[in-house]
Amino acid sequence: MWTIREEDISDIAVGASILGSGGGGNSYHVELQLRELLREGGRVEVIPLASLGDDDLGCGISGMGAPTVGIEKLPRGDEMWQAARALEEHLGKKFKFLIIGEVGGGNALEPCVAAAHGGLPLVDADPMGRAFPELQMDTFMIYGVRPWPFALADAQGNAVVFGPVLDPKTAERLGRAATVAMGGTSSLALPVLTGREAKDFAIVGTLTLSRRIGASVRLAREAKDDIVEAIRRVVPAEELFFGKIVDVERRVVAGFNRGRVHMEGLGSCASSDLVVDIQNEYLLAWRDGEAICTVPDIISLLEEETGLPVGTESLAYGQRLRVVGIPAAEKLKTKTALRVIGPRAFGYDLDFRPLPGRIPEVL
Repeated sequence: MWTIREEDISDIAVGASILGSGGGGNSYHVELQLRELLREGGRVEVIPLASLGDDDLGCGISGMGAPTVGIEKLPRGDEMWQAARALEEHLGKKFKFLIIGEVGGGNALEPCVAAAHGGLPLVDADPMGRAFPELQMDTFMIYGVRPWPFALADAQGNAVVFGPVLDPKTAERLGRAATVAMGGTSSLALPVLTGREAKDFAIVGTLTLSRRIGASVRLAREAKDDIVEAIRRVVPAEELFFGKIVDVERRVVAGFNRGRVHMEGLGSCASSDLVVDIQNEYLLAWRDGEAICTVPDIISLLEEETGLPVGTESLAYGQRLRVVGIPAAEKLKTKTALRVIGPRAFGYDLDFRPLPGRIPEVL
């Protein structure tokens, strides 16, 4: 067990944004919220997955909506906890833990804010090891945890609980429609799960892993060392491309950021180009027309000068970026999982081509 300190927040944010494959939302607003809560005496106790009792009841916490909306729309501050409270009231039961809905970007910190508001421990695990655009795309939903009830809350104080739904895709469709009605972003409490289900299906230690990646990047920046090498000290990482953005296509469609970014190569990549497809996250990277990295593996775009990750909502013409590939967690690479989160699930006539290496599970 460890307690999140104020100095951990930026490390977690950077590490989670690198793991987030460009998604999970910008962390700036939620970093400010969490800092203020800790300064006011709030605490976030992070507990290991193995410490849960099989019958303990908890829920996942994350955000839903388009990242470009989230960076412009100010939060209320307690939406994450209000969504969890709405579920508690619906069930007539109190939760014993919260768990991260997706460890990417700002969504790694939103459950920390909820835990501080609710005084509940936060489990050091999540069901993605990265970020994905749709709520059925995590190991809880893939391996059979029930998708209902779930709750959404917004910045105006509204909360809605969804009762029985047919399947996770239906939950995604209904939740997305409600999120659009709430202004394009919402806080999501899903799923309700037991400690046994969390231990069976979650990806272990991803909050600690985010903190370690962020700390390694921070130390490398202070020492002016190579950022990709700093990431490699924690997880397998392969530099896929170096270049400059020459075009960004990005639009908000049905609650998602959709589009692509086109880069021209620089340095050793000067004779090549790279196109990365976007649906909230970076899905596929195409070098000279050939797919070189595909979901569920992670594509992270890093600013050349700062080494910091760039989310899909922050891409801009002229940015010079290093493109890095990181292998997905093993639970995302099974045949069952790839039917939901592999390239074909996003409409590509491609099989998954895994990057080498194995991302560590931090126990």
